[in-house]
Amino acid sequence: MDFLRAGVRRHTFARIQCRQLHLLQNKAYVEGKWISAGSGNVFKVENPADDSLIAKVPDMGAADAKKAIDAAAEAFKSWKNTTPKERSNILRCWYEIVEANSKDLAAIVTAESGKPLSESYGELAYGNSFLDWFADCARHVKGEMILSPWPNKQIMVTRQPVGVVSVITPWNFPFAMITRKVGALLAAGCTCVVKPSEDTPLTALAAIQLAEQAGVPKGVINVITSSRKNVAEVGKVLCEDPHVRLISFTGSTVVGKVLSAHAAKGVKRVGLELGGNAPFIVFPSADIGRALDHAMLAKFRNNGQACVGANRFLIHEDVYDQFVNGFKEHIQKKCKLGPGTHEGVTCGPLINLEQAKKVSSFVEDAVNKGARTLVGGRFATDLGNKFFESTLIDNVKPGMKVYHDEVFGPVASVIKVKSEEEALEIANSTKHGLAAYVFTKDLGQAFRMSRDLEFGMVAINDGILSTAEAPFGGIKESGIGREGSMHGVEEYTEIKYTLMSGLEK
Repeated sequence: MDFLRAGVRRHTFARIQCRQLHLLQNKAYVEGKWISAGSGNVFKVENPADDSLIAKVPDMGAADAKKAIDAAAEAFKSWKNTTPKERSNILRCWYEIVEANSKDLAAIVTAESGKPLSESYGELAYGNSFLDWFADCARHVKGEMILSPWPNKQIMVTRQPVGVVSVITPWNFPFAMITRKVGALLAAGCTCVVKPSEDTPLTALAAIQLAEQAGVPKGVINVITSSRKNVAEVGKVLCEDPHVRLISFTGSTVVGKVLSAHAAKGVKRVGLELGGNAPFIVFPSADIGRALDHAMLAKFRNNGQACVGANRFLIHEDVYDQFVNGFKEHIQKKCKLGPGTHEGVTCGPLINLEQAKKVSSFVEDAVNKGARTLVGGRFATDLGNKFFESTLIDNVKPGMKVYHDEVFGPVASVIKVKSEEEALEIANSTKHGLAAYVFTKDLGQAFRMSRDLEFGMVAINDGILSTAEAPFGGIKESGIGREGSMHGVEEYTEIKYTLMSGLEK
């Protein structure tokens, strides 16, 4: 196993001893065994803060994916017949073990994702809340008895687990996206194969070590790892194999469409949580101080690399100057860029060079077309090649990419609006429909915005809306289905109708 070398720069995890990296794993997990790729190939997982090597993990291909699916299919035969109480107890145990190992997990999350340790702890608390929640939900999956239109007959409706689930997760929340999906499907009685992002596979492998300790039987959860080179062939198998009955994916809309096309060949169900382009709307009646504080949360959490992150700030002309000046001041005071292990850092590096270049291109495009940079707008090259300054731009127009497309980085664009109608028109003028944020003290306006915004989730006077108890998901090209809440468990069940007849004797 390749650990961080003692000679790397001071701000890497060399100072975090093996005590905090004992969960670091360099094998994939299939049928309860830690295994290598059939080819023997590996790929590197690097720290985005300084490109230092953390570990090498198996570079698996189609044959490895098939092996993992077969293991999940075999395990489903027995797992589907476990009682809800048994599944609940295992999920509760997993939750408790994660709680006990949060420090070690946080070190791995920060090492491979680059986010500050404080945010890694926050993600672990959030992600573990799903295990806590789904441990309860497991015992509350219900059917129903429906009054029959015929005498001496009874209509019974039950929910049964859908079967083997392919789980494909992103790099921005490498722990929470595992637990939000796997916790729900386990509660429903399904088994799975997890393919984490090639940028952040180590968190998934660490989480599954703890699931194994919690008593999850072999084959119920399987984790395969693959590089970008093999991801297409692995994804195809995960979608088209006949044993797989549902594909759960969080990531870009482009990839979501590809996976949907593969799944359609077998008429398989899909759960898709895709891109977002969240508006952040501030009206004259709003508490501007509160709006500013929550703007920082909605925009710069995980350095803007969040699907529900605010992208377009639509500010009413009556409070525009006040908000923009305040936002600029907040960014300058509260955004501290640096390696995630440094004390006080609030914004780490972007995940990879491709992402860094993409964010930079958005700003360059806007500035070239007349936008004005109020704060940031450049790489902090003294820190490394993936550190981009927290940025605020105004004078944003429809012809600019930031006006229509999701940035997925630390760039906030402000647009002046004259009315509620204009704010709605701009907010809804996107193919995405995941999250929206509205700040107003006008109750009628709050209800109108909730009704008229074409988004699956709307937060009124708050910049953080995700919680295990609420249904998370979008409309339009932002996805299909819901995660979290009781609805999140039901996504992994099939409804069966049984007619009981001949009951007259």
